[in-house]
Amino acid sequence: MTDREIDRELVARAQRGDKQAFALLVEKYQRKLARLLSRLIRDPAEVEDVTQEAFIRAYRALPAFRGDSAFYTWLYRIGVNTAKNHLVALGRRAPTSTDVESGQAEGFDEGEQLRDINTPDSVLLSKEIAATVNGAIEELPEELRSAIQLRELEGMSYEEIAKMMDCPIGTVRSRIFRAREAIAERLRPLLEPGAGKRW
Repeated sequence: MTDREIDRELVARAQRGDKQAFALLVEKYQRKLARLLSRLIRDPAEVEDVTQEAFIRAYRALPAFRGDSAFYTWLYRIGVNTAKNHLVALGRRAPTSTDVESGQAEGFDEGEQLRDINTPDSVLLSKEIAATVNGAIEELPEELRSAIQLRELEGMSYEEIAKMMDCPIGTVRSRIFRAREAIAERLRPLLEPGAGKRW
């Protein structure tokens, strides 16, 4: 069985009243959803609360879930809406980006993957690049940030992102392209010859 088929079976069982089946879905996706919501909400305690609230809402809405999209895609939408409602209730706006995903969005995990040799210069440059990527993501509008995060961090296809973001696939491609361009523009000064590193 594929991952999606397993989810479909668990959802069907949960819809028939099997609470253990839903508990398995919670166990499977709780950390993943919390990680995504931490890009909207900074406070870890609030992230935990909102994640739980999202699962409660998903459980209540489960009878209406028809399986047109993957369960996680559906859950993600509920989670994001719950997070935004939470921020509105607190009189705060959802941030346009976060520093958590920026390193991950382009595959830079705290600069570790950029280290080809562990000299002090390479370590320093790796950290500088990661910080620059973080800053670039911070400045991206929310739709660009979300698109590149879903593509690069979550590994979703353009089709899946289009469904999740409820927009045409061409829009997804454009958003990811624009996000990458913005990040590349910020990185260019570090990667040019004479920046203290041969690339």
